[in-house]
Amino acid sequence: MSKNYAALASSVVNALGGVENIAAVTHCMTRLRFVVKDDSLVDSPALKSISGVMGVVRNDSQCQVIIGNTVSHAYREVVALLPGDMQPAQPVGKQKLTLKRIGAGILDALIGTMSPLIPAIIGGSMVKLLAMVLEMSGVLPKGSSTLTILTVIGDGAFFFLPLMVAASAAIKFKTNMSLAIAIAGVLVHPSFIELMAKAAQGEHVEFALVPVTAVKYTYTVIPALVMTWCLSYIERWVDKITPAVTKNFLKPMLIVLIAAPLAILLIGPLGIWIGSAISALVYTIHGYLGWLSVAIMGALWPLLVMTGMHRVFTPTIIQTIAETGKEGMVMPSEIGANLSLGGSSLAVAWKTKNPELRQTALAAAASAIMAGISEPALYGVAVRLKRPLIASLISGFVCGAVAGIAGLASHSMAAPGLFTSVQFFDPANPMTIVWVFGVMALAVVLSFVLTLLLGFEDIPVEEEAKKPQVTKAATVNAAQI
Repeated sequence: MSKNYAALASSVVNALGGVENIAAVTHCMTRLRFVVKDDSLVDSPALKSISGVMGVVRNDSQCQVIIGNTVSHAYREVVALLPGDMQPAQPVGKQKLTLKRIGAGILDALIGTMSPLIPAIIGGSMVKLLAMVLEMSGVLPKGSSTLTILTVIGDGAFFFLPLMVAASAAIKFKTNMSLAIAIAGVLVHPSFIELMAKAAQGEHVEFALVPVTAVKYTYTVIPALVMTWCLSYIERWVDKITPAVTKNFLKPMLIVLIAAPLAILLIGPLGIWIGSAISALVYTIHGYLGWLSVAIMGALWPLLVMTGMHRVFTPTIIQTIAETGKEGMVMPSEIGANLSLGGSSLAVAWKTKNPELRQTALAAAASAIMAGISEPALYGVAVRLKRPLIASLISGFVCGAVAGIAGLASHSMAAPGLFTSVQFFDPANPMTIVWVFGVMALAVVLSFVLTLLLGFEDIPVEEEAKKPQVTKAATVNAAQI
């Protein structure tokens, strides 16, 4: 049954306190992410009760509304309701600086920057995998121009990732996007890459008598993110000191002359160090715990998704795949986590007497099992009914352990599901095909059985009837838009 996204958007906006209370809105793969001006005006119970809303996550001034795989349709309708000149509200008074606020700010910056880039990264990953499969199967010979072009198409999003991060971060930090891209472009300029290669071989490289650290910036996230954050302050400071009559040429020149060398000499190397330190910490734990770390991650993954913390691993995964060609801790754990949520949803669809819940559970199960998009199953079924979530966590732990023991590793960062299972195939070890499908089958069957054994409190049909329903006339009107 198709949804009336115009009515859904209107109900969501009203529950958030109306158009006047919304400062900004973006969306990721499954969520509408709102920044509200007055958190007290948000009616959470009404928001959760809207038909088509699978869940709500509140964090400081941000309210995330889980819609599912069709979130882009809802986003377009929400944007149509909001004024074009909408500007985020500025905090009143000086905000107290606490560790919690700092941590929340870092997480918000990382998620806000990376979420819009995920489709490009997934698209590039899958094209690279296609090229690998075509070469492995002998359809395209190694070294052929078609294979090379396919590989370049797939690699483009990764090679120029600093530019994409700079553009996305410029929107997040409200600074000039063209300047951010231009400065990030310096880090991936062919001449600069060549210079860094010479520095890595021991040649002395300096800028204005200051030594330049040999760093490779392609495939990286943190340097461009930190650089753009600093640029937002540099731009405001330069704007204050430049005379009005010279702003059109002096202001951008000073910004570039300050920000670019700062990125090369300090921010870039610092960002690489931060990214490398995070990766080292994650994979040191993996080195010590082995398969157990994958099992623990498999059990924790749905909880990380609920808090948005799963996006913290995106830079680590990208950097690890870029450096080693594969990632063997976070991505394998997602196999069991995603498909376990799908299996639990299938069990709910099998057992429930509620037609609306059955339809939701079946759609959520298909999304999780086939495409690896687990949030509809997580919010629409598991969290809602509680015990299916417990079944999924147990199954995720067991399947993570099996994936870790099998040594599965991903060559991409697409959400693990049946359609994207090719990312775990290792040409050097054909048995990985058997292990991947084995873990997927185990996840669905085990979570299905555990959900039936644990049971759940079914939602009465009467309760579903209380939800706001879209009228037939409204549906027809929406379809004509």
